[in-house]
Amino acid sequence: MSEELIEHLSQFITQRRIRLFDKLLGYRTNYITVVLEDLYQPHNASAVLRSCECFGIQDVHIIENHNEYRISPDVALGSHKWLSLFRYNQMPDNTPAAISYLKENGYRIVATTPHKNDCLLDDFDLTRGKAALLFGSELNGLSEQAIQLADEFVTIPMVGFTESLNISVTAAIFIHQLTKKLRNDPQIHWQLTDEEKQRIKLAWLKNSIRKSELIIKAFVDDKNTGQKNAAFN
Repeated sequence: MSEELIEHLSQFITQRRIRLFDKLLGYRTNYITVVLEDLYQPHNASAVLRSCECFGIQDVHIIENHNEYRISPDVALGSHKWLSLFRYNQMPDNTPAAISYLKENGYRIVATTPHKNDCLLDDFDLTRGKAALLFGSELNGLSEQAIQLADEFVTIPMVGFTESLNISVTAAIFIHQLTKKLRNDPQIHWQLTDEEKQRIKLAWLKNSIRKSELIIKAFVDDKNTGQKNAAFN
């Protein structure tokens, strides 16, 4: 059904756009994913999404414990439409649920914070498996619970008086350096599977076509009617 629906929806956008989708899907990865815990400034939240989209990170996990994750359209520039966003906001403390989900799906939980057992970003080993990069709130950083549940710690080396960077800058540095390193390592199978590409392409088509939900409903209704008629013949 998905392949047929993709083929049907592809009639409503240009072939140039379809070729762009296929090209960008070749760069997308979920080998690295980004996890944002309790960000409260919309411009920072949006800037991180923009960096993820620009450098090919497909999945972003958003933990909302005290602060609702809000997007600033002027900063995000529509980047959120091309990402797979997972939001955790059903409980007073959603951090354990998010981390548990990621671990169940094979991710190492990597806290981006100064720590006595941390490693430098330049030395971070991507060959050891998929990595979920945890970024904390603008004021307090990651929660103690997130730090306790993390498997590894990584930090950006600094040589100035100021000991920290803005969250959006920090995330951009991590994402740029690690995705570049990832794509240059032939040992790592970082690309999406065909099934994942298909799922994302369908989502992109829906976001690109006006009233796509009505087109999809008509397609499904026609298909169901055809199956019923075939059953009676």
